[in-house]
Amino acid sequence: MAFISVPRKPEAMEDVEITDVQATQVDADWSWTFVRVYTDAGVTGTGEAYWGGGVGDIVEGECRDRLLGEDPRDIGPLVHELFEYTSATGSLAGTTVSAIAGIDVALHDLAGKLEEQPAYQLLGGKFRDAPRVYVDCHAGAHLGGAHDPADRDAHDVDIYAPESYADAAEVVVDEGFDAIKFDLDASKRYEKDRHNRHLNAEAIDYKASVVEAVTERVGHDADVAFDCHWNYAGESATKLAQAVEDYDVWWLEDVVPPENLDVQREVTRASETSICAGENLYRTHGVRQLIEEQAVDVLQPDMPKFGGMFETARAAWSASDYYIPVALHNVSSPLGTVASAHVGAAIPNFLALEWHGRDDPDWPEFVEEDSVIEDGGIPLSDDPGLGVTLDLDTVAEFVADGETVLDEE
Repeated sequence: MAFISVPRKPEAMEDVEITDVQATQVDADWSWTFVRVYTDAGVTGTGEAYWGGGVGDIVEGECRDRLLGEDPRDIGPLVHELFEYTSATGSLAGTTVSAIAGIDVALHDLAGKLEEQPAYQLLGGKFRDAPRVYVDCHAGAHLGGAHDPADRDAHDVDIYAPESYADAAEVVVDEGFDAIKFDLDASKRYEKDRHNRHLNAEAIDYKASVVEAVTERVGHDADVAFDCHWNYAGESATKLAQAVEDYDVWWLEDVVPPENLDVQREVTRASETSICAGENLYRTHGVRQLIEEQAVDVLQPDMPKFGGMFETARAAWSASDYYIPVALHNVSSPLGTVASAHVGAAIPNFLALEWHGRDDPDWPEFVEEDSVIEDGGIPLSDDPGLGVTLDLDTVAEFVADGETVLDEE
């Protein structure tokens, strides 16, 4: 795998030590876990881990004591040590990896502040100033202003009709976005038995009609992807991918479950439709064969789940050896979203970063900055660290039961 060098501190630089590591979970649109690393210099770094129960316990339990007294600028060695130390509890995949990812993000924020460098500079510098975002539009049920929910009920609007998807797409494009994604599996219409992962001809025709309606409505005004959430067997996935070949599909995402690389590879090779996968895989080891066997057309790690900024950048550089583009999956708060944008800025083969917060009015309130998304992208400043500040008042408002709000310093 490709290796990225993290800048090390000059010998003459004053020593800084980690004094505490804290985590807290909020229950908002998603259950986000925030991680904060404290130092004896009075400087803190804040990160975010992938949502899910138990992440904070791992951060404050197994990981915290391994970090106390260490120099937070040694990001690579510290994260490597955490992966090694937690091997018995699952540091190849799952909650443990997500917990370490949250620490990794916090260390990038902290080291950037100490070195007065933006986080992307710690990853080798930026290829772009404002990484592009694509809007997750869910389905026709989320028209975002095209129709009031009461009006839909009153007029008996079919929210899963192809035209409802197209209406939703038009609204988002009119808002100034040129990249969108829909859940093609949102409706189980014509599916006889969801457990057998089979799509009959009628179900495939229906899904193809959704793709046709959306892509023809937006034309070249936006790139359009479609998510299937690992729902289909290889044969059905192949037929679906072939059925939408004539439409302008950016990518078809997670058409088969993630466990079987052989099936993933065969589906990818069986169609001209671009196939995207990777959000349910962890660390560079988890995507190595996917990349080397070119089993996807678009690689899609979820940074706060995959293992952190450093690990995600390593995987992206490896994918670039095979000319595979990277689209970052993302269901994070604004803080985690900006952290992923720093990774997107620092890799050559970046396509776009998912934005899952358009329908959530509370989403922007989790950072103190007025806005992180502008003109369909995330402009990154040269401010040190991540360049955004977690709003602890909002955290306190949404803190999960039994959780404690992070200390400020």
